[in-house]
Amino acid sequence: MLFLDPAHLPAGPLMGVDPGSKTLGIAVCNSARTLVTPLTTIQRTKFTADAQALLALYDERGCTGLVVGLPLHMDGGDGRRAQSSRSFVTNLLRVRDLPVVYQDERLSTFAAGERLLEAGVKHAGHKARIDAEAAAIILSNAIDAIEAAGDEAP
Repeated sequence: MLFLDPAHLPAGPLMGVDPGSKTLGIAVCNSARTLVTPLTTIQRTKFTADAQALLALYDERGCTGLVVGLPLHMDGGDGRRAQSSRSFVTNLLRVRDLPVVYQDERLSTFAAGERLLEAGVKHAGHKARIDAEAAAIILSNAIDAIEAAGDEAP
């Protein structure tokens, strides 16, 4: 089921996904949602294989929800990449009904690259890790939104 607000995701560990045309960056958090970890990058092949790989990691980590990056334009509008992310989620929900929310991912890949460079990861080696790091940023932003919604509750 697709949610509009991350605060509606069930309690427990979440998985973040940075959906690209060639890879899926994957990150996870612990059940308390206090630690987000870049996990891996799945090389995309066919949708069925991609979904199986993603769902295997989801189950292995005991995740309760999925946060999928939505690559909006800087003005907030949709483009081809955002439509591709929405199609991926639509197809995934046909395979399995699970809690999903979109998270604005503008500039997450840039921020991920900066974070890796600051950590001393050589440029030649960081390309393989950048999508998982971007997924971690996407997931962290969603968790921040969940916490902000909790702070606003009466």
